[in-house]
Amino acid sequence: MSWEERLGSAAEARWVARYVAPAEREALVDRRLAGEPLQYLLGEWAFRTLTLAVDPRALIPRPETEQVVEAALAVLRFVRRPVVVDLGTGTGAIALSVAAEVPTAEVWATDDDPAALELAAENRARTKLPVALRRGRWYGALPDDLHGRVDLVISNPPYVSEAEWPGLDPEVRREPRRALVAGAGSDGTPGLADIEVVLGEAPAWLRPRGVVVVEMAPHQAQAAVAAARAAGFSDVRVERDLAGRDRAVVARR
Repeated sequence: MSWEERLGSAAEARWVARYVAPAEREALVDRRLAGEPLQYLLGEWAFRTLTLAVDPRALIPRPETEQVVEAALAVLRFVRRPVVVDLGTGTGAIALSVAAEVPTAEVWATDDDPAALELAAENRARTKLPVALRRGRWYGALPDDLHGRVDLVISNPPYVSEAEWPGLDPEVRREPRRALVAGAGSDGTPGLADIEVVLGEAPAWLRPRGVVVVEMAPHQAQAAVAAARAAGFSDVRVERDLAGRDRAVVARR
């Protein structure tokens, strides 16, 4: 049986044929069939206009997050020199995409995992885009002088619940658990804890009319909207992904 037949996916076979040297294909297929994500095997993946290095240090960038970035960029349309913060940057995909697509932006990215931040730094060097990287948990990594002058906070925080983790696809469970799983929110909503933190602390950092955009699971939409309103946001809406599922909460001061 050929490696293409063993792989069993025409789309993945095209990726392998395009990006992997012939002598390495059989070994790569062996690893793929053992459950390693294709993106990690290839070592890079496309996200919006960029091709980024990916490996087990961070989550694999996903199309749903591309749409979250699209929603976030829409709020910057009339901001001349926006200040943008990406919390929990992982590969750096969100921050680097903003820097690529809004060249006038001042972009900051944070992560409390040193390995993920190292990968983000490698992608910053790869893309040669001006993003400031800071290590720390959520807003705690930011310099004090950003208080009150941020135009946009964007984040794809962990939002999978503890109960959901065992039932995830085995490939997904090859990705960093810490970047996927979060505790329950204050109202008991599974997986909402980190979303609540990002929304709850945003007003102290945003300038008037500033916006926070947070990715979430579709079933968390009602609770995320309530958390945004509890944080003091009056202008709150939910953006859907390309499949029509609730995917991001967008809140403006």
